Amino acid sequence: MLGDVETNTVSPVFVGRAAELAALTDTLARAGAGEPQALLVGGEAGVGKTRLVEEFLTAARRREAVVAVGGCVEIGADGLPFAPFATALRALRRALPEELTKALAGQEGELARLLPELGEAERAANDEHGTARLFELTARLLERVSATRTVVLVLEDLHWADASTRHLLAYLFRTLRSGRLVVIATYRADDVHRRHPLRPLLAELDRLRTVRRIELDRFSRAEVGRQLTGILAVLPDAALVDDIFDRSDGNAFFVEELARSVECCGGDSSGLSDSLRDLLLVRVEALPEHAQRIARTLAEGGSTVEHPLLAAVAGLADDELDEALRAAVGANLLLPAPDTDGYRFRHSLVREAVSDDLLPGERTRLNRRYAEALEADPSLVRADERAARLASYWYAAHDAVKALPAVLQAAVEARRRYAYSEQLRLLERAMELWDDVPDAVRATLRPLDYAEVYPRCDGAQGASPLNYLDLMAEAAVAARFGGDRERALALAKKALRILSTESDPLRAAWFWVQRSYLMQSLSRGDGWQELATAQDLVRGMQPSAVHADVLASAASWGALHRPGPETLTAADRAVEYAQLVGEESIELQARLTRGWLTIDAGGVEEGLGEMYGVRDRAEELHLVGVMSRASINLPSSLESTGRSLEAVSAADHGIEICHGHGLPDSEAWVRANQAQSYFSLGRWEESRAAVDAAAPLARSRKANGLVACRRTDLALARGDFEEAEEQLALNRRHLGLHDPQPQHLISPVRHAVILAAQQGRLFDARAAFEAQSETGLPPGTQRYSLPLLHTVASIEADARGLPAMEAGRPAILERVRRHLKQLPMLVPVWAAYGVLVEAELARAEGEDTPDHWRRAAEAFAPLQRPYELAQVRHRWAEAILVATGDRTPAAALLRAAHAVASELGARPLAESIELLAGRARVALAGAGEEAQEEQAPDEPGPAVDALGSFGLTSREQEVHRLVAAGYTNRRIAEELYISPKTASVHVSNILAKLSVSSRGEAAALAHRLRLYAVS
Repeated sequence: MLGDVETNTVSPVFVGRAAELAALTDTLARAGAGEPQALLVGGEAGVGKTRLVEEFLTAARRREAVVAVGGCVEIGADGLPFAPFATALRALRRALPEELTKALAGQEGELARLLPELGEAERAANDEHGTARLFELTARLLERVSATRTVVLVLEDLHWADASTRHLLAYLFRTLRSGRLVVIATYRADDVHRRHPLRPLLAELDRLRTVRRIELDRFSRAEVGRQLTGILAVLPDAALVDDIFDRSDGNAFFVEELARSVECCGGDSSGLSDSLRDLLLVRVEALPEHAQRIARTLAEGGSTVEHPLLAAVAGLADDELDEALRAAVGANLLLPAPDTDGYRFRHSLVREAVSDDLLPGERTRLNRRYAEALEADPSLVRADERAARLASYWYAAHDAVKALPAVLQAAVEARRRYAYSEQLRLLERAMELWDDVPDAVRATLRPLDYAEVYPRCDGAQGASPLNYLDLMAEAAVAARFGGDRERALALAKKALRILSTESDPLRAAWFWVQRSYLMQSLSRGDGWQELATAQDLVRGMQPSAVHADVLASAASWGALHRPGPETLTAADRAVEYAQLVGEESIELQARLTRGWLTIDAGGVEEGLGEMYGVRDRAEELHLVGVMSRASINLPSSLESTGRSLEAVSAADHGIEICHGHGLPDSEAWVRANQAQSYFSLGRWEESRAAVDAAAPLARSRKANGLVACRRTDLALARGDFEEAEEQLALNRRHLGLHDPQPQHLISPVRHAVILAAQQGRLFDARAAFEAQSETGLPPGTQRYSLPLLHTVASIEADARGLPAMEAGRPAILERVRRHLKQLPMLVPVWAAYGVLVEAELARAEGEDTPDHWRRAAEAFAPLQRPYELAQVRHRWAEAILVATGDRTPAAALLRAAHAVASELGARPLAESIELLAGRARVALAGAGEEAQEEQAPDEPGPAVDALGSFGLTSREQEVHRLVAAGYTNRRIAEELYISPKTASVHVSNILAKLSVSSRGEAAALAHRLRLYAVS
């Protein structure tokens, strides 16, 4: 490599940018406190972004920060996946070899997709979690490596970034939470036109409060003068400053070029071209011919070209090549590229000008020479860049025969790196080239190796060559995995239009399964019709991987939407077919579904055994998609059966799996499921902590909806109804009304019913339940449906005595009973809820007895569900007091229930217990204190005092008690030794304060709240 050549074109004085440099430098102090910093530095080409960052990096090094710089690579139209991150990680590895090795934490196989030097990348998993996993592991790596020292990561030229780089950068900016890390990305603002792919990312990052954006303006005239003084080493004439300022318009790079041109002209600027493009070519055209030739060759090779590759393409003798390079470097046109044995233009604007100046045929020939040289000796470039660059060179050489296989190989490499967006673009380029390649050449192309299950084999002929539908299938999967579901759906629809004229049921069935998934994820429907079509296509055919996949997908859909015996049978068939064709990954997915449905059918031990077995086998085979699903479904199924402690343990295992494999969204699901188990166990603070941990991890709509659902549970139980309303709205916004899964519908309906009742909207509460009742509460939904039935029956019982509610109550209670009979009570927790609902139904009809609640208490006592048991004890005490008036057993029940409610922070339950205890004149004393507080028979108790919340005075409370007993105004007057007129005034005041229209409604309210039922 040539040594540095002294030049005075670049100003030795850093001009202006004081505020911008201060903003950058300020990040070092903030990062040093453990708060990661993210900045975007934008400005037009040549405005001085690189110089500003270089000055900042000098300051960072003085403060002993570790600096790692990576640049995005412009390579044809394809981009190079993760190029700046690979370069930056290489720099980090050189600077901190031991720290980086430790921070890798055994994830070399995954992170080798970013940095191949770490070893052989693990085989790409056929699931959608790959990209998220890679991104999460990268974020964690950076957090660990910057835990004890400041690390500055600079990513240059973001306007050239491939989609995968943009997505990873956005992920880092959103999720980095710890570490002494500064991440800076630069981009050309003038290149980011309205349809530029960077524009949406910039808009997204602008909304993040953690990201700062710095836009560089052009220099003022005074700043141009100072820059020229530094470059020329003398104070320039005012006329020269004016002239260069006018020509450059304050662009720092153009100031340098104009200053250089003025030097060459002996200080005369009159002969300079008005065209900036011509200006950029002046120094190129002043070079010797062989140096100009090298510049043109280098310009077409990419942002940076390795010396051996350049030598192979240039066709010059070594001495002649060195002489040409030395001339170009000496003219400050080219620079040795950092960290590689290659060269780049000092400024990309010059490279673009030189490239644009090439003739079309010249450009084609140069790209062919690059492609031929690289094909002859692949070692000329890094292994991770080889396929993409070869594909780009052949495509730019307009050789479809050579380009098509090269593009396909680059697509395979992109898939292995989880660069799905680049894979999609390459596959679309392959489809573009397809018709330009002769049939004989296409017949030599072998199937790509990563879309498992998709049918490629002809039973009679053996392995078929790649065809156009294969490309569409690969592209649909790439689009889906890369997050472009609209494009994936469009590809699936187009493929099905092609297949409508062909007899290829397996391929058609495969595309219908993809279409089903995409319809669901895009909220265009439930996807069932598409799955039904796929099943019709494979019906009666020989077992195949596609057949097994269709059956497994249908069973999984049924488990979520229509759980029951038919879906369990479908899962059995899916397992059988997967075993017949030897597709173990499909078999494990189907077994997981079957285990869950077996539990719902009452085969708890059998179903759980199967789910544990699937989890262990998936971990043994490292099937990340199955591991993720098992981590979510197993704790959920355990919780459903009432085995909450075991569910917490299974969730801990799942959290470890998801965290270790970089699956944040799946981890959010597991933590939210664990929060529900903690809630059931009465460990509500742990439940809240689990939900709080899940929230920042949630990425999908459903995971965010589940977090909101768990927060609603806690808020309702603790009486924070405003929070509950907010979280219920969030849940509905995330899940919408287009997801018909019972697990996403029934619990929010229960929440809405509780809120409506709490706000006095009893008819709205009924309507919400009736709507869900019409939709259905099928077998398999016991964990959601039984609490809903309990809530509805309890609200109806509380409303007993309100005349307006009487008419519709029998129909509502009949609905509750009908659903209750249809739900099999196959495990103890479901049976306990069944007894509880029956007790509430009896209370709603005024027929409950202490025995109803005793049975409910006995059912819940062994289940480790303290909240439900406290609710039961409250009602049991109430029933005893109404039936017998015996305060001793009632007091014991009330104290036990109140202790639990107070410990949990269940304010509504605690207040209800306190109200009943006050009416019964029972002191909720602690252990060892007097259990009963004697009061004068006519002295109002604390429960009566609770009517003060309606604004009733003590005398009005006494009158209200007699109204509830059916006394007329005259009898009230006689009882209380007041005049009938005074009694009438009190009654009028009571009606107004209670917001009721008649004595009957006032009496009903007293009966509903049981304010005076206990003497």
